[in-house]
Amino acid sequence: QVQLVESGGGLVQPGGSLRLSCAASGSIFTISAMGWYRRTPGNQRELVAISTSRGATNYADSVKGRFTISRDNAKNTVSLQMHSLRPEDTAVYYCNAVVTTPTSPYAYSYWGQGTQVTVSS
Repeated sequence: QVQLVESGGGLVQPGGSLRLSCAASGSIFTISAMGWYRRTPGNQRELVAISTSRGATNYADSVKGRFTISRDNAKNTVSLQMHSLRPEDTAVYYCNAVVTTPTSPYAYSYWGQGTQVTVSS
């Protein structure tokens, strides 16, 4: 079993900053990708940012230049630094990790429980 635990959500004013963190634990052999997704009411979950094990990153167009994803492969953690937050960034943010366990050759996608980010004055 693999668990992802997120922290760092909350309420922030427009233009403010927040930092989300996620730690993966459990039966982990390798993590090929870790990233953040978000979901707003009535919408599907969308990619915010992702980081591969080789250091490549990809961002949603709407957050480029404002959000930065960082990853610590040794600690199996990923963070999302968010600046210049806008009301439209309000969502539940989910951590995701694509994990290979020691007992299987296949990689599986795991999700955190989600953390609420609210941008409002």
